[in-house]
Amino acid sequence: MHDNYDLDQLMELVQERKFRALREILTEMNEVDIAEFLDELEVDQEILVFRLLPKDTAAEVFAYLEEDQEKLISALSDRELREVLDELYLDDTVDLIEDMPANLVSRILRNTDASTRSQINQLLNYPKDSAGSLMTTEFVYLHPNNTVEESFARIRKVGLDKETVYTCYVTKRRVLLGVVTVKRLLMSAYETKISEIMETNVLSVTTHEDKEDVAQMFSKYDLTALPVVDGEDRLLGIITVDDAMDVMEEEATEDIEKMAAILPTDKPYFQTGVIETWKHRIPWLLLLMISATFTGTILGFFEQALAANAALTLFIPMLMDTGGNSGGQASVTIIRAMSLGDVEFADWLRVIWKELRVSVLCALTLGTVVFVKVMLVDRKSVTVALVVALTIFFTIVIAKLIGCTLPMLAKRLGFDPAVMASPFITTVVDALSLLVYFAIATRILGL
Repeated sequence: MHDNYDLDQLMELVQERKFRALREILTEMNEVDIAEFLDELEVDQEILVFRLLPKDTAAEVFAYLEEDQEKLISALSDRELREVLDELYLDDTVDLIEDMPANLVSRILRNTDASTRSQINQLLNYPKDSAGSLMTTEFVYLHPNNTVEESFARIRKVGLDKETVYTCYVTKRRVLLGVVTVKRLLMSAYETKISEIMETNVLSVTTHEDKEDVAQMFSKYDLTALPVVDGEDRLLGIITVDDAMDVMEEEATEDIEKMAAILPTDKPYFQTGVIETWKHRIPWLLLLMISATFTGTILGFFEQALAANAALTLFIPMLMDTGGNSGGQASVTIIRAMSLGDVEFADWLRVIWKELRVSVLCALTLGTVVFVKVMLVDRKSVTVALVVALTIFFTIVIAKLIGCTLPMLAKRLGFDPAVMASPFITTVVDALSLLVYFAIATRILGL
């Protein structure tokens, strides 16, 4: 919240209906802080306060609201809605429409002009995960034969409603020829032609490029905007860094959910109902529970061996946990590296070779520690300590190799690597660690 105003002060003004004082404070606050304040209000209060905002501020705030956009649209008159939509950037309007029920969508479209409606429909036709769905058509384009002075005149004329004016695109018959920054324009003489100062080596993406790859380009090349072109290099729109950051956040959240064995959702936590949350969690829980019964089957198969040497039972939880943790470390590391573009499937031999060496070092360290612990703390025989230590060694090596290869294999087969994260790998490694344990115990202890 703004340094000079806290939530309690603003709430008090709302309760006392001191709207003039409240309006003065709101005009000095950042739009994000205003949106957070509105989210704390009851719906009727929120609508009342929203109407106090100047229309340009109201549009900015509306784009940041998370929970009550639908209720606001229902409450606003057509004139008020038209004013908000006129001030919204086109990509924000498209994002809004994608999440709205059909009756509100028709009302939104009814309150936009024909040109805007046409652009919205065009953007809505692009695949959800494509660069086309992410772009805005509100950018400044310049002609290569124009002078710097003529270009400044154009920027002043059209720039107010554009997403960004700091980067301008040079086109001829809509074909992207180059890019020029306002800084470069300011440093150039008024009579200079744009073609003389534009940068022709322009990074661009096509409309059907995956939006996750587009977001990575912003990070890799430190971009603030990226042009989107068709197959003939005609400029269709631009993607700005704030939209790329939203994609990065969405993808990171989706990966975290998949790695925790939850079907991903694009809704905030409190906007997702109990039943919907249950639906997203239960499929993986069922699958993991059923697959975990394999460990019970293995234990049942070696029931007589456990009865013959009950001490072996004590170390099963530790062995399974260590194996799962080892596999989880490797899988999370590789999944993150793949999402950042540091690792590709073609690197699988290098990855395996590195993880093999890491696993051997980890396995030797933990194997030695557990051998000493079983001997001195648990006071078991040398043979039992040796069985546990060797099992730890082989379990860690196997777990780390599985943890690094399964995500790469999943990506190769067209699946999201995040589904091969900790819960799934832990289940696989649990079963393998038991098989290794009893194989070594049978050989050394003669069970």
